[in-house]
Amino acid sequence: MAKRPVERRSQRKSRPTRLTAPRKANPARATARRKSGPARATAQRKSGPAREGAFRLTYATMFDPPALMHDNFEKALAIVKAGLGREHSMWIGGKERRTAERFEDRSPINTTWLLGTFPKGTAADVAVALDAARAAFPAWSRLRWQERVRLLRKVVALLEKRVYEIAAAVALEVGKNRMEALGDVQETADLIAYYCDAMERNQGFIRPQGRDPLKGYTAANVSVLRPYGVWAVISPFNFPVALSGGPTGAALVAGNTVVFKPATDTPWAGALLAQCFRDAGLPEGVFNYVTGSGATVGEALIRNPGVDGITFTGSFEVGMHIYRTFAGGRHPRPCVAEMGGKNPAIVSRGADLDRAAIGIVRSAFGLQGQKCSACSRIFVEKPVQEALVQKLVDLTSTITVGDPTHRENTMGPVINRKAFDDYRGYIEELGRVGVILTGGKQLTEGNLAQGYFCAPTLVDGVPPDHRLWKQEMFLPIATIAAVESLDEAMQRANGVDYGLTAGFYGSKKEAAWFFDRIQVGVAYANRPQGATTGAWPGYQPFGGWKGSGSTGKSGGGSYYLQQYMHEQSQTLIE
Repeated sequence: MAKRPVERRSQRKSRPTRLTAPRKANPARATARRKSGPARATAQRKSGPAREGAFRLTYATMFDPPALMHDNFEKALAIVKAGLGREHSMWIGGKERRTAERFEDRSPINTTWLLGTFPKGTAADVAVALDAARAAFPAWSRLRWQERVRLLRKVVALLEKRVYEIAAAVALEVGKNRMEALGDVQETADLIAYYCDAMERNQGFIRPQGRDPLKGYTAANVSVLRPYGVWAVISPFNFPVALSGGPTGAALVAGNTVVFKPATDTPWAGALLAQCFRDAGLPEGVFNYVTGSGATVGEALIRNPGVDGITFTGSFEVGMHIYRTFAGGRHPRPCVAEMGGKNPAIVSRGADLDRAAIGIVRSAFGLQGQKCSACSRIFVEKPVQEALVQKLVDLTSTITVGDPTHRENTMGPVINRKAFDDYRGYIEELGRVGVILTGGKQLTEGNLAQGYFCAPTLVDGVPPDHRLWKQEMFLPIATIAAVESLDEAMQRANGVDYGLTAGFYGSKKEAAWFFDRIQVGVAYANRPQGATTGAWPGYQPFGGWKGSGSTGKSGGGSYYLQQYMHEQSQTLIE
């Protein structure tokens, strides 16, 4: 997913803005039991500004929101913009922590906008955070699971109460359009709630076993899932709330304590998320928030033997580095790594081409192609190639690129200068071997001159052995190839090291064939809402095979929470 961020150095020193005093959550909202899974689609929660009337926000429904959501976002954006440029602190052991050095967080929309300054953490700060988490673990792990669920539901309530303000910050910091930003925050609330539901549904994962047939004795056997200890969460820039809060919520409700490090490009979203965990009243040291570079703070986390488990979302290269480093410890430790994708869409000659085109464009260019689930490869049967390509080009030409906080703009900027420069390099390389059908330009005129804006790009005619058919670009670039048969398309779709998501368009019988053969963790068929993107907790568990994931268990699914616990068999003879 996210690439290792580029560090920004701060030249600014001013008085720090302290974290505000905790706000009380609505107790009824915090403690109310929620239905799990898709049934929640019709059982509306009273809380949650992202649910207006009968509308429920997910990535599949975000394309037609009620007008009130736009009004509320506009109000929140004005408030958030009025507070730009503040200094922020880390949160360790229930206290603010500052450092001598700081770094700037600037918006990719306009790099003259200073969003805030943040502590440039060191290995010493990581050690203090891990000590705080270690000290808090005994009491937190022994707390009744029902009490942990209660506190995590307070986090959910706070996220839903603050969804517009956090989403406005995410739009400014990441460059997401407003609906993508709102979805990021709402998904976080739904992920944490889903893991609370799972803990309740499984009654804390305490399960009686069979009784030994012993004469003269009574044997009581119980299987218990128990937390590991201190868990590190290292998150990406592209979903800075959901892919931070989701694993953090899972680790905490399971009884672990957490040290959380956001991507260097998105410390502000991390700070706002941290405030929700803090204000929910978690005991000191249970949740800790540290900032700094991956090379310093991230490396200190993955190499410290005091970390009992880790969740990482980011690039394959960094994920494998973490996986191998963890494997070199004193004993095996869990490493939950989600490491990107090179996601195909296959279009049959019998497909609904209008549905295929809109689904592909939404997945290829949503969030500027900076999703691990983005559709970057399109395989279409030759008889319908020309018709599909024309529809794709026509739809892509309607995409508006600009300040993503404006309602009319679908696409914003890429995340930073490195991504902006990478785009130019890839376009030059693809232009030498293929045909750029649309896009292929950095956008630097007028209001876009101070940001990192790139045109959505479709490329045809790239030789099948070219490296960019298999390398994740993480940019708004998709390559197209005509194939003789669906078998050829499947062979090429599976012929990469990744296996995260895939899409298909064709008949119901062909879709069954596709599901049976595709080597990915998330597969969609005939989906106009997104060919390869749009998973939501309780609906589409999200995780990858092969080089896309380390565990085979998917976030927002039935088997994810158990990864944060290990089993203990308890036998008592009476």
